Amino acid sequence: MGSQFGLLLRQWRQRAGLSQEALATRAAVGIRTVRGLETGERTDPRMGTVRALADALELTGAERVELFSAAGRDEPVVVAEPVRFDPLHEAVETLKVAVEGRWRREEEQRQIHDPVPLPVRWDAAPATWMDSWLNIGGEARLGGSLDQVVEVYRRVGSRRLVVLGRAGSGKTVLTTRFALDLLGTRSPADAVPVIFGLGAWHPGRVGLRDWLADQLTRDHPFLAAPGPSGGTLAAALVDSQRVLPVLDGFDEIASGLHRLALNALNTTTLPLLLTSRVDEYRDAVEGTDVLTSAAAVVLADLAVDDLADYLPRTTRKTGPGGNVWKPVLDEVRCGGPLAEVLTTPLMVALARRIYSDTPDHDPAVLLTLHEPDEIERHLLGSFIPAVYGSDTERVQPWLGYLADHLTRLGTHDIAWWRFGGSSVVTGLGVGLAVGVADLVLETALEGFLGARGLLFAVMIGLVTGLLFGVAHWYVARRTPIEPVRTRLRLRGRAGRRVWSRGLLGLAFGGAIGAAYGLVRAMAFWLVVPEFGMTAGVLVDVGVFGLVFGFGAGLVFAVVAAMEAPLDVRSAGSPDGLLTANRSAVLGLVAVMAPVFAVFVAGATGVVASGLTVLRFEVVWSPTTALALGLVGGVGGGLAYVLSLTAWGQWVVFARVWLPLTGNLPWGLPAFLDDAYRRGVLRRAGAVYQFRHARLQDHLTRSR
Repeated sequence: MGSQFGLLLRQWRQRAGLSQEALATRAAVGIRTVRGLETGERTDPRMGTVRALADALELTGAERVELFSAAGRDEPVVVAEPVRFDPLHEAVETLKVAVEGRWRREEEQRQIHDPVPLPVRWDAAPATWMDSWLNIGGEARLGGSLDQVVEVYRRVGSRRLVVLGRAGSGKTVLTTRFALDLLGTRSPADAVPVIFGLGAWHPGRVGLRDWLADQLTRDHPFLAAPGPSGGTLAAALVDSQRVLPVLDGFDEIASGLHRLALNALNTTTLPLLLTSRVDEYRDAVEGTDVLTSAAAVVLADLAVDDLADYLPRTTRKTGPGGNVWKPVLDEVRCGGPLAEVLTTPLMVALARRIYSDTPDHDPAVLLTLHEPDEIERHLLGSFIPAVYGSDTERVQPWLGYLADHLTRLGTHDIAWWRFGGSSVVTGLGVGLAVGVADLVLETALEGFLGARGLLFAVMIGLVTGLLFGVAHWYVARRTPIEPVRTRLRLRGRAGRRVWSRGLLGLAFGGAIGAAYGLVRAMAFWLVVPEFGMTAGVLVDVGVFGLVFGFGAGLVFAVVAAMEAPLDVRSAGSPDGLLTANRSAVLGLVAVMAPVFAVFVAGATGVVASGLTVLRFEVVWSPTTALALGLVGGVGGGLAYVLSLTAWGQWVVFARVWLPLTGNLPWGLPAFLDDAYRRGVLRRAGAVYQFRHARLQDHLTRSR
């Protein structure tokens, strides 16, 4: 019986990703108790111990029964009041699982524990960089190391801590460890730590709380669902302080905005952890004020003993004096440029990747370099060749373009929906796609491929490309085109959104229909001059303007009524969000095209009958009406997707234009994923980033 209990306990502990120490802490029992129960040394656990372990492991009802049964006990049944469903609690728990799984994978991917973590230590920052302890509260002892980050944070009564350090000093590693350690000891009532890259925040355009909510819905689309008070779940979690913001990269905010950002941070009382390079934070403090109620620490440099304990473990290569790193370590002990450079985890990690993980690379090369800047440039410049080997010449231009692209955008986020931007290229893509679609559909349905068909396809492509190119320019200038956060469901509720979308579709569809009628009449006149540009043109413009307008209004209204938030399965990675958006957009077109085609076919029949009664000469047939509907539905759907959706822009630019011009590879998703697995990129929610801002800067300058 005891053996079965220990087996179950170990199985469910490992499933939860907990060590014996972590489970003991979470369950508030002794580590000896957990160890003894798993090994079978203790075979008669008390009722309270079993219940505490079951609660800590978050077992289901059936699993609790099995655990109590294995302990030879029955859990008392407690009759309680029905529990009211709390959407925020469910959202918090789902978010907790997603965040914990994401950052555990990232820590493994970055080889933080391979073979051991580099030591990250810190001391209290100068008093002029932090608020008074009367405002901060708690204890004044701030020194610590990486495994004590949560402990130090909890000494700060205000729960507002600033972590400062120079480039590559380990700030991002610290935020990851902070989030995981806090989640490992979190009680159900505690906030979930979520890491946000501050480089994407423009404090002059959006407030901190709104920006946090927007970032949450970007990385976890299910949080776009309505919250209990009318906003989104994401906004409700931020406002109720069920999310603990871990704000990484204050220094990465656009130049000139640091003081504005610090003022914006001081308008909130949110508990938080903020990281920054020293210079940018110090300048902001001197220009405004300290972060209200916040303590501050400064990361320390690595010591020689830290390098001696780490670098030899990373390789089995041997040199004349034993381990291949011995000459370098001897030089570091003597001081000099190497000792100055190999003091940050970034530079040490680059050196390890270049010389320990790569065959035939001897770190003795470092001894031939005599200036700190020269050594740093060498390490940054040798990293890509060490990672890609013989493929370096092929991939280096692509990485350089990515780095330059991000620098021009003023961001560190490689977001798949931000590769576009040119309205001219968008218009060309739309025109070509719609022209080809029109030619294929007209030929298939009406059975001819003559001069009129070719001319009409070219003209409708040109006009549609022009109209949607202008529409893209107008929309993108006002608001960046973002990934959709909705999917379609079979049941929805009508409301103001349905009417507003319907009116938008009516106006936009009417403009497209009028242009379509004009082009149709002009194409017919160019092929058959005796047709004459008479009142028939006005009839075509009016008829198609009305039919397409009401058809588009109907489509937009139906789509608005069917929209529902993306579910949790769409979150977690850039590929996951891309796949979810592709499915959502294709589902949208699958609804738009048939509804529009059926409406146009029926409406043109009604209009044709009315015009015949009014003694107009009308040429109409069901086949012609169906062709019009399909051309309008498919062509309009293609134009909308390629110009006004993030996934369509990805297709136009990342899958066609940029590979065609040689700036990026044809298989861009596979290339990004490969760069991530090689350690060149890292993931930060729904975006990629270069593993460090300094690598991005180096690649930009080297392009």
